[in-house]
Parts: sequence; C-alpha cells; structure tokens
Amino acid sequence: MKRPTIGALLLSLFLSACAGLSSEEKVQQEAAQARYAKADAMFQERCKKSGEFIHRTAENVEGVFLLKLRPNEINRGEQYRMDDPYGSDVTGKGYFEVFLQEKDARGSLVEQGGTTNGYRYVDAIDPKDGKRYRYTGGMKAVGRKDINAKGVQMALERNPNYDLNIYRFVLDKVPAPDPAPRYGVTYDDISTREERDYWIAGSSLKVIDLKTNEVMAERIGYMMDRGQGSTGGGRSPWLLAERTACPAFPTTSGGYPFKGYQTRNFVEKVLHIAEEK
Repeated sequence: MKRPTIGALLLSLFLSACAGLSSEEKVQQEAAQARYAKADAMFQERCKKSGEFIHRTAENVEGVFLLKLRPNEINRGEQYRMDDPYGSDVTGKGYFEVFLQEKDARGSLVEQGGTTNGYRYVDAIDPKDGKRYRYTGGMKAVGRKDINAKGVQMALERNPNYDLNIYRFVLDKVPAPDPAPRYGVTYDDISTREERDYWIAGSSLKVIDLKTNEVMAERIGYMMDRGQGSTGGGRSPWLLAERTACPAFPTTSGGYPFKGYQTRNFVEKVLHIAEEK
C-alpha cells in the first residue's frame, strides 16, 4: 500500500479544517492564503538580488561622514513609512555611538575595555542649522556614587581609594574642521508601493568615496512580515518581519534576530579602522 506524502497529509488536514468553516470563512481563508503566496513569491524574487557587494576597501580610516541620520524612533508597524525598517538598528545619538565604541573579542560593542577600537570620529550635518559637526566619544565621570549605599561602604572598607565616580560613554560635538572625511555612509529605503502592499521592506546601505563619487560597497536587504500586517495579540509587523529577512540577521542565544549595529559591522568591512596609536 502506497504511503501518503507529507504534502497529501497537509492538504487533507487543510480540507478537514475547511469542512468546519462557513462559506464566508472559507472565502476569507482562501483569500488570505492566496495573498500570502503572492507575498512570499515576491519576497523570494527580491532575495535573489540581496547581499553584500564590496567593490573596494580602504585602510587606516579614522573617521566617516554619516550622510543620512536614523530617525529618533523605531517604525514598528507603519506600513507605508519609507524609513528603511530593514536597516534600522539604532536611533538618535546611538547612531553616532556605534561607530565610536570599542568591540570585545566576540565582536560586541563595549563602552570600554574592548580588544579593538572604533572610529575616532564621525561627521554629520545637523538638520537644525545645516552645519557639519564632528562627534567623538569616550568614558567620562557623570556623577558620584552614594557613600551611604551598603555596597559602596563595603567597597570603601576593602579599598579606601575606591573610585566613587560614575562613568558613562559621552558624546562630544564640535564644529567640524576641514577637510570633511573622504568616505561617506548613507542608506535608502528601496521599497516600492507594491512591495509595501505585501509588507515587504527593501533596504540599501552604501559606502561612498566622496572624492570620486564611487560606490565602494552596497548591502541590499529585504524582509517580509509573514502575518501581513496583523496586529493581533500585540504583534509589531516590522519587528516580526526581522525573522524573514535576506540576508538573514544574526541571532541571539535565544534564537531572536539581532539587528543592532549592523551598519557599523558592514561599514568596517569596507573602511578598515585605523588602530589606536
């Protein structure tokens, strides 16, 4: 006797489920399945042109020009906001910090004590006045610990010279000197209206030689929300779309996609950071 295939079993289960639905519910279910099939086919086609394309690299780069800044908030579910949800990794001043901070032996960003340094500075145009500024960063004392706290008292008993300062990674912003950095970083949302109709977001991240206007490298990525915009159960469509992406994002130990500092990771493959002297 011929054993049924997995596909036949799934079809049988689907037909059994449909048997208990009303005519209207069947129509809605079939429409949803047809919509998803079209979205997935469109996504798979876009994935064929995704990837990292590095044409040229540069050595001993001290700083970069951030030609476009990231928004101050994360787009969790606005379908037609063309703000590059695939490439969004950090917001606000964090976009400067990820280029300046050190990395540890595992490649994670750290504020201090890393095994490799970050870029020494980043330049950017402040949209408030249209002027170029230079950002640097480092650990600075931003406050004092409470000497009455039990943990602090115990530390002082062990070491009377215990440092009571509280340190944070702090950005410094000054008017940028000339010349501007030779290499620039920018991004674009390359989604079309039709792609967004099916909850597909496209992204372009470029490294540009501003002296020659040459695109040295580009990363093209796409992601799709399999729930097609459903917000049931508190879903955030663009956040869940991170699970269906090409190139795929690295995952945490818990199996969740990790988009943090993806821009820095790609840029330093192209613009090799000058080592601290």
